Amino acid sequence: MSLDPVRRPSLSTEVLDTLRRQITSGEWPVGTRIPPEPELMRQLGVARGTVREAVRALAHAGLLEVRQGDGTYVRAASELSGAVQRLYADRASAELLDVRAALEGKAAHLAATHVTDDDLAALAAALERRAEAWAARDFEGWVSADWEFHTRVVDASGNALLAELYRNLTEPLRASMSGLWERPGFNGADPAGHEDLLAALRGQDPAEAARQADINISATAEWHRSTR
Repeated sequence: MSLDPVRRPSLSTEVLDTLRRQITSGEWPVGTRIPPEPELMRQLGVARGTVREAVRALAHAGLLEVRQGDGTYVRAASELSGAVQRLYADRASAELLDVRAALEGKAAHLAATHVTDDDLAALAAALERRAEAWAARDFEGWVSADWEFHTRVVDASGNALLAELYRNLTEPLRASMSGLWERPGFNGADPAGHEDLLAALRGQDPAEAARQADINISATAEWHRSTR
């Protein structure tokens, strides 16, 4: 049996892979403006055309956003996240909430038997910051603390694949929370799905933990429906 010769990747592919690693590793976080073309050319030692080809490919994949006259920004941390944002940009949030319900419900069920004392302490700290932000009417702080809580629950599930999938969907899923602050009847301090979920995790009760996760998503979906 003969083997095909091993071919060295093209220079543009190498540059594309280098830029992608900057994004997926978190060196260039979502929302960051990446270095301008001349700086990338200097750092990478390549021509302008090679840089532009790589940037165009990453923009097509949804990782970068080119803003004419402003620069190029990191749009998503993975191709999956970028694709979801592109596909669902003009769609109702109901489908994204369905995805959250599926992932978070299973994660909470698993976390009830895998959660550690360190996990519980981190979850409690996130909820404390969440409550403080709500009381101070700090919506951005509230969203950050709330999202940290949900992400830590998923991490505590012990299922690395589930956690990785969830993190790849962070941007579009977190975006589904936008505007909740102004919705009539929304209570960002409601313990259901948060403090009550933490209590279920402390009690190592998988069924109750999953139920609390579902309560949280169901309430969010209801607020979205009621204010359309």
